[in-house]
Amino acid sequence: MNETNTPTRMQRIGYRAPTDDTEPDQLVQVEYASEGRVAVITLNRPHADNAITTELAAALIEAIETIAARATVRCAVITGAGERAFSVGGDLRQRKSMTKEQWLRQRQVFDRVLYTLRQLRRPIIAAVHGMAYGGGCEIAISTDFIIASDDALFGQPEAMVGLSAGGGGPIFLPRVLPPGVAMQMLMTGEPITAREAHRLGMVNELHPRADLMTAALRLAEKIAANSPTAVQAVKRAVLMGQGEPIEQAAAIMMESHWRSVVHPDRVEGISAFNEDREPSFRDPDF
Repeated sequence: MNETNTPTRMQRIGYRAPTDDTEPDQLVQVEYASEGRVAVITLNRPHADNAITTELAAALIEAIETIAARATVRCAVITGAGERAFSVGGDLRQRKSMTKEQWLRQRQVFDRVLYTLRQLRRPIIAAVHGMAYGGGCEIAISTDFIIASDDALFGQPEAMVGLSAGGGGPIFLPRVLPPGVAMQMLMTGEPITAREAHRLGMVNELHPRADLMTAALRLAEKIAANSPTAVQAVKRAVLMGQGEPIEQAAAIMMESHWRSVVHPDRVEGISAFNEDREPSFRDPDF
């Protein structure tokens, strides 16, 4: 609060001081489910609404790179610890005393987080509850798709503190929302509700808070039951084909298709269908 006890705009949308100065031993937790086929990544600074420090960003890069190198992982879920937030984005309190050089160095780490996330071959789902603001929203929209609790909020409030969003919001928000809505979010800093995000197509599914992770794991397990080679190939076809002329996008799609045609998973899948059994797909060898 300020001297007049009037909340600031940032406070009105949910920002607050950390409830504790003690940092957890693990800033990012990684757990494995479904016999190691599903990785669950948790941003673990609940006392600070999972605000992203340089240290948390570095730990997140390491977590994603570990998953990328682990052949048994077929799908990942990213979420936030605590009751209030997925993540409120960059930790502005850590940035308070930064020099321009320190800010630039941190920005390079943050950029690497989002690049590493977008380059992950495995499918990755964002399970969002509470606030997903700034870099937190940008992490969510950098995944393959989002499911959310019905109390989630999505926002890019950088303009409220004198910044232009720099982690992908201006690029990806207009792809998952009508451009005018994205522009309004970026210019006003005001968040939209999960229900509005779902109505507009940014969020795939809405769930009560208590059911969110169960729903996320259920989706991840469905993906993990499929051919990992086919799933990764179709992800590549979608991402590489976006924005390309139709014929170029079709060429990318067919390259992925033909790779699946000559892969042993195709033989196993068709055989299983004709033998009335579930297929048993191997872990990829890359």
